[in-house]
Amino acid sequence: MRHRKAGRKLGRHSSHRLALLRNQATQLLRHGRIETTIPKAKELRRFVEPLISVARRGDLAARRLVIRDIHDLEVVRKLFNEIAPRYKDRPGGYTRILKLAKRRRGDGTQLAIIELVEAENSAEA
Repeated sequence: MRHRKAGRKLGRHSSHRLALLRNQATQLLRHGRIETTIPKAKELRRFVEPLISVARRGDLAARRLVIRDIHDLEVVRKLFNEIAPRYKDRPGGYTRILKLAKRRRGDGTQLAIIELVEAENSAEA
């Protein structure tokens, strides 16, 4: 039985997997959207969304928790000053995964785009 064994190994050992997720999270927060494989995108969503939720608090402890995983201080500043305030009224679901019709040329793996969603304006009400 595989109780309490959530998460994909992605064919990597734990330190390599953590480095991959940190790098992809940094690029996602820097550019707003990246192209990757579907399993990597699904794991990246599980990694990035809690970081954004912590950044919404905006205090020093939250900043230190985020810096633990995102080592690029410019990206951390962008997360706290631009990205997190966009989602202040949103309870979660900060990313979107779009499956692409094309496949990767080398091995035929299906690709996906993971992107940060735009926050809705509350002017509709």
